[in-house]
This record gives sequence, C-alpha cells and structure tokens, in this order.
Amino acid sequence: MHRCLQLALIGTGQVAPNPMVGAVLVYNDTIIAEGFHQHYGQAHAEVNCINAVSKEQEKLLSKSTLYVSLEPCAHYGKTPPCTDLIIKNNIPKVVIGCPDSYKQVAGKGIEKLKTAGVQVTVGVLQKEALELNKRFFTFHQKQRPYIILKWAQSHDNKIGGLNHQRTFISNDISNRLVHQWRSEEASILVGTKTALIDNPSLTTRLVPGKNSVRLVIDMDLKLSTDLQLFDKTVKTMVFNGVKEEVNDRISFFKIDRNNISQLLEILYKQNIQSILVEGGAKLLQSFIDADLWDEARVITNADLIIGEGVQAPQLNSSIVDTKHIFGSDRVVFYLNDKL
Repeated sequence: MHRCLQLALIGTGQVAPNPMVGAVLVYNDTIIAEGFHQHYGQAHAEVNCINAVSKEQEKLLSKSTLYVSLEPCAHYGKTPPCTDLIIKNNIPKVVIGCPDSYKQVAGKGIEKLKTAGVQVTVGVLQKEALELNKRFFTFHQKQRPYIILKWAQSHDNKIGGLNHQRTFISNDISNRLVHQWRSEEASILVGTKTALIDNPSLTTRLVPGKNSVRLVIDMDLKLSTDLQLFDKTVKTMVFNGVKEEVNDRISFFKIDRNNISQLLEILYKQNIQSILVEGGAKLLQSFIDADLWDEARVITNADLIIGEGVQAPQLNSSIVDTKHIFGSDRVVFYLNDKL
C-alpha cells in the first residue's frame, strides 16, 4: 500500500478533479505490475496496472492480490468501471486504502466486488490514503474547494511597505517552491490591490507543470485589461459586482461584496477542487476570520525588517504541521485546528 501511495503522487496536478490513485498487483509477495492514474479523462490506476501485466504472467491474475489506494469505481464516467475489469480478470483479492466519498462510488465499488465473490479488505494505511486526496474529499464532503492560504512576511511580520509599494520578501528558492505549489492546485486567487500593485501572472513559469485557473476579485471592474492576469494565456475568472459573462479564457461572476462563501459556491459549481489564496493581507484575513481555510503556508524572511508597513495576516487558531528552512527563509505549514 505504501507503494500505491507513492505511485499515486506521480499524478499530482494532472488528474484533478479526479483523485490521485495508485495500484499494485502482487503474486506470492512479489509485485508483478503497477500503475497509477496519469491524466484526467484517461485510464484509472487499476486499468494501467492490469494492462502492465506481461503476457507471460497474465495467468497469475487469478491468483494475485490487487492493492489500490482508493476504492475502485463502479460507474461509467470518462472511463468504464474498474470493478468490471477486476471481476473480468478473476482477481480474487483486493486491498483498499480508503473508501471513496464521491456519491457515484461511495461503497458501491466495494459492494460490487464482494457480490462477485472478491475478498475485499478496506482501511490499510487509511489515514495516509485520506491525506493523499484531502482536496478531493474536502470538495465532495464540504461542497467547497480545499483552501490553502499563502503569504511571505518579514521578520517583523509585514508583507509590504508603506503606500503598498511592491516589496520582494522571499528568496529564489522559496519563489520556486511557490511556483511548485501553484502547479499542484486547481486555482489561484488574488485581490484587487495585489493585482494592481504586483501585476502578477500567477503562472508556474519557474517549474514544469500546468498553470492553474487564475482568480481575481475586482468588485467594480476597475482593473486594467493590460494586466498580465488578462493576457488570455491562462483561464481566468473575475469575481465582481457588475456582470456575469462566461467565456473560454476570461469569465465574470457576480458576488456580493466581502462574500467569501458565495465565491466558494461558484468554484464548487465550476468543479474547482482547490484554491491557493496568495493575497493581499485583507483578502487572506477575510478567509481566516470566516474560518474558511484548511491550511496556511507562511514564508518568513528572518533577515528582513520592514518597519512601518502592511501587517501580515493573523491566524486565529492553528497547529504547526511542518517547518522548512531555505537560507534566510523559514517556511511553516499550519493546519486549521477547528477542522
């Protein structure tokens, strides 16, 4: 099962809104094939694993155990049900990391396998399997995206100088890490001031990987269309109080001012499973105050003192998950301890 989880991670950033899944076929304690879900809309992990069995070893399928990190699907979606393929190949035992909470699966895959006479074991490394797909499970259980807050601050807890001028805080290593984070999430959100002052592109140009959907709040539609956010190279959504207009590259969605829940409802309907909130301070604090966040990633430059400037957001209730140090930068991951 550890190997299943390792394989599943290779699909990071490539399979959403599907979950990441890994599968391993074992005969007499020896792995004879393995696979993972590689791209959304393409073959699932179980299919890739079974198809990877060599011609010489196909006769071993009826004597093997299939390990899979998530409950196999039992419905027709972009691809046929994986349970049918497992049953067709007479695989006698299936070991599952965790059940699938998605309503079209949700125990149906396990039930179908058991009905067909397959011996099913559920809950092996379940905590790790749930953590692997926390975005997927949060989306389906809470009907909102998984929310990650991110900001960089000076040693004296400032994210910018006076007059909101752009201030470079994190180092090159941390900047590259942020681009990696962007590639792993479905969307990235900034507020009006951040878009205006920083003119960010919100792309993953420093690392290989896909660009996420860009989100910006511009209630009065006062941002210039010359900003990089509106260059039409990446799908962009503008949340505003003026108009609704859905297009291929830039779409507009009406929300009430300061209504974070309404924004999240729209993202849920648009099937966007995760959101990286990059600023500014007021927007980040609004998520914190509404208790609508799952984790926060804070980069602190220990060598930088700004003095008078923009105060960094303040987490109300959190627990430290992990810490990392990259030169002058300390990166701390926090989890919302109310969840």
